[in-house]
Amino acid sequence: MRIKRSVAILLLTTISLAALMVSCAGSESEVEPTSEIPSEPTGSEGTSWTAIPNGLNAELATPDLGKGVQRFRVVLSSEDGLLRFPIVRFAVNHYPNGYDNPENLTESQTVTARFYEFPFGTRGIYTTELDFSETGDWSAVASAPMSDGSTASVEVRFQVNERPESVKVGEPVPPSASRTLNSVSDISELTTGSHRDPELYRLSIADAAEGDRPFMVVFASPAFCTNAVCGPQVELASELREDYGEQLDFLHVDLYENPHEIQGDLTRAVLTPILEQWRLSSQEWTFIVDEDGIVTHRFENFAPKDELIEAIEEVLGT
Repeated sequence: MRIKRSVAILLLTTISLAALMVSCAGSESEVEPTSEIPSEPTGSEGTSWTAIPNGLNAELATPDLGKGVQRFRVVLSSEDGLLRFPIVRFAVNHYPNGYDNPENLTESQTVTARFYEFPFGTRGIYTTELDFSETGDWSAVASAPMSDGSTASVEVRFQVNERPESVKVGEPVPPSASRTLNSVSDISELTTGSHRDPELYRLSIADAAEGDRPFMVVFASPAFCTNAVCGPQVELASELREDYGEQLDFLHVDLYENPHEIQGDLTRAVLTPILEQWRLSSQEWTFIVDEDGIVTHRFENFAPKDELIEAIEEVLGT
């Protein structure tokens, strides 16, 4: 067994250690950011997960889970590389008395997860929705045929809390005073990435929430996107803006307050307190928000284009 944790749980831990307490309705001017970044993620038991491989490996992209219907996303691979079947079935179980007592299962469900390819075709993810009726210990088992005729599987064990840590679907967004082009001298102060679309920094979150249009906001630090569940989300936001910019606003908030000063050295990095306002526990998030400022879709880690288009068109009613 190998225990995995959300790579950027360290973001919340870092802020907590610095005692950065801010309400969800506050603005970033109410707290001081911190530059203390632990060398290893520390996480919390509420967002830990375990993969038990049996020919397949798994990376859970959505460890921040709560009761109710939640998006569940997993990267699957084998010794032959990334698993790319169009669909994979997951057997999902709740263990009310812990994993050592499987005879006491109270709920089982079988779901089909759809494969979405990342840009450039190098990575991809399986996505489905699960209905979590109870908190506690859960598992999802995926199996697939291998090239030699055998069947491989992997079990992912994870925790479901009373509610997700982050802002959830159905909640109003925190009216965060994210920085815009009007508040800096150069766009390099707003993103660690080399792709710099000025339109993503025209409005603050507070501006967009007060407006009369839906919007999509991406929280990511493009230069430090390195794991299997992270992808070019900011670049994708720009692509979608070209198609839907007449109907939606698109925003990017970098994880760091000082992208232009980091220069590849995270010891120089200063985290934005907006992460605490939104209670974010992974290194990449995307939220779609309706014209009333209510979250309609929530994506932990990278969300492929097809998934986002489906969500956008649902919000637009098209």
